[in-house]
Amino acid sequence: MRKVAVFTGTRAEYGLLYWLMKDLNVDPECDLQIVVSGSHLSPEFGYTVDVIENDGFSVAEKIEVLLSSDSPVGVVKSMGLGLIGYADALDRIKPNVLVILGDRFEALAAAQTAMMLRIPIVHLHGGEITEGAYDDAIRHAITKLSFLHCTSTNESRDRVIQLGESPSRVKNVGAIGLDHLNRSTLMSLGELSVSLDFVISEPYFLVTYHPVTLANEDPILSFKALTDAIDKFPAHQVIITYPNADDGGRKIIPLIEAYASVNSKRVLSIKSLGQTRYLTAVKYAEAVIGNSSSGIIEVPSFEVPTVNIGDRQKGRLSAASVLHCDTGAESIHEAICRAKTLKLGDDKSVYLNPYGDGNTSHRVINMIKQADLSVVKSFYDVEVAQ
Repeated sequence: MRKVAVFTGTRAEYGLLYWLMKDLNVDPECDLQIVVSGSHLSPEFGYTVDVIENDGFSVAEKIEVLLSSDSPVGVVKSMGLGLIGYADALDRIKPNVLVILGDRFEALAAAQTAMMLRIPIVHLHGGEITEGAYDDAIRHAITKLSFLHCTSTNESRDRVIQLGESPSRVKNVGAIGLDHLNRSTLMSLGELSVSLDFVISEPYFLVTYHPVTLANEDPILSFKALTDAIDKFPAHQVIITYPNADDGGRKIIPLIEAYASVNSKRVLSIKSLGQTRYLTAVKYAEAVIGNSSSGIIEVPSFEVPTVNIGDRQKGRLSAASVLHCDTGAESIHEAICRAKTLKLGDDKSVYLNPYGDGNTSHRVINMIKQADLSVVKSFYDVEVAQ
């Protein structure tokens, strides 16, 4: 039996990993070990470890790393705390393999730790491009620390191979978050209203805006432009979720709360929706607005338009239903108008999702069970045309 540790540091990441964790938990050949860190353990961001445990999972290790600081220095210090905490945690549970998804700074610290402890890493969603965030460099760094690679598109697979990873260890399995489309039971709109204690009686926008950690986007000015654009649609309600724990995120939170307070009958702010409520909110939304990867990877499969703001997701492959705009209020307003027109249209081809069919979990598990896991690997040289 293989001991398979799964690392999760954020609500969004856990939502994507949910079905993989469920399947590992019942697989007789695998022993699931859940390692929880980051914003999951922060009351400021909803203390979402409770969601994991309420879903019936047993958490093997909880490692607190977040500081109250909202700066690059604070993030680096959190990574330092992570290295210390993850070292002890992984040494205690001694997994045969560690599963890491994506590109978060907590995940990088976990990957560094596993590499030094000679624990092979299975990396999900490597090879993607997000030029506006330091997540881009983190993602590629985790790729080089990992042994097995489960990419979401063929383009991403090619990039991982270009980084020197052997094609035999890189497979395009699709985006794991799309498993929810085939396997999760969502709420009705009425059930969502009751769950949120917020009467949804009008068309609404679902908004998530994260700080941009690399491009030159001021989070305060950008969020103000976003709300100015939304206010040009007074007949629409708004559900806004909190940003992630990157530096600059805490500057956005009071702006969200102030905006919701002034517009309490029309706007709901919430720290974390959880996966079922989030996907339900996506299903019935007029548009999803912000700069979250979810707007690009999962939302098109619900035949809902996305307004993607700024450079945070720049370079990521997207469906035609993802409407890109800059951070100015007028540009955001124009994109929302286009999204509303798209929503009313009959052309479903715009929602063709390049990230797979929603049957990813079992492909990942088969890779884990069949692979001759190791931390030793050779650099794969790609032939370059002269």
